[in-house]
Amino acid sequence: MRFLIRFTSESSEFKIPYNHQHYLQGLIYRRIQNVNPDLSLALHRPKVPKLFVYSLFMAENRKSTKDLSYFIGKGKAFFYFSTPIAEIAEAFICGLLQNPEVVLWDEKFYVESVKSLKEPNCYSGKTYSTLSPIAVTTLKPSFGRLKQYDLGPMEDKFYENLKENLKAKYVLLCGSEPPDELEIKVLKAKPKKFEVKPGIYQRAWHLVFKAYGDDDLLKVGYQAGFGEKNSIGFGMVKVDGRKKGGGKNRRRKSKEVRWVLRTIFPY
Repeated sequence: MRFLIRFTSESSEFKIPYNHQHYLQGLIYRRIQNVNPDLSLALHRPKVPKLFVYSLFMAENRKSTKDLSYFIGKGKAFFYFSTPIAEIAEAFICGLLQNPEVVLWDEKFYVESVKSLKEPNCYSGKTYSTLSPIAVTTLKPSFGRLKQYDLGPMEDKFYENLKENLKAKYVLLCGSEPPDELEIKVLKAKPKKFEVKPGIYQRAWHLVFKAYGDDDLLKVGYQAGFGEKNSIGFGMVKVDGRKKGGGKNRRRKSKEVRWVLRTIFPY
């Protein structure tokens, strides 16, 4: 289940901090808690995949500022939310619609619409681009202790851990032995470092990639997120809809793709 959530702002221009995932995470948990406290409690259990993911917060138009901590948004604001669990989707969307006024980083927004989006019929062989960057980690010894190390797509371990993470989510969802077929070919990569909590940083990757393998395994990544820390705001992807040929349609699509890339690779 995937949703596009659009907002209007009470101001013609509004700030959007570059490090804003924890604000969206707080919004999601609060609205779920208002509708289903037991589910909210279950989602707070540590070291268990939460099985929902969301995009970065975006605006129809944007301009940079001299202050590197935020940019200015204009027009409608929006973000995407996805989960394979109906109970999570119902609680969050109901909680959002019960009280459409949303305050994020001292900016006030109102939920204008929630649109359910059609999902792909198949997943293998598609080109994907990130709506929020993908984070993959491992542990490495450092001064006698194991320390978290952020992996990148130039390292084989990145793909190995990405695959194992998807298989673990598959087991949680399906309760059966996970498929093993998965191949990721990265076409474009851009690293970004996010402050996920005060003083705590996470390096993650905006990617455009092709994925091949078992459709059910890839569907888990599409619905619940690729990589780790999905509930913190990492790992949401969209299917790249570009098609060959098409004249005016191709030019229009190219403009749309450039706009999306500027939106998701803004900095």
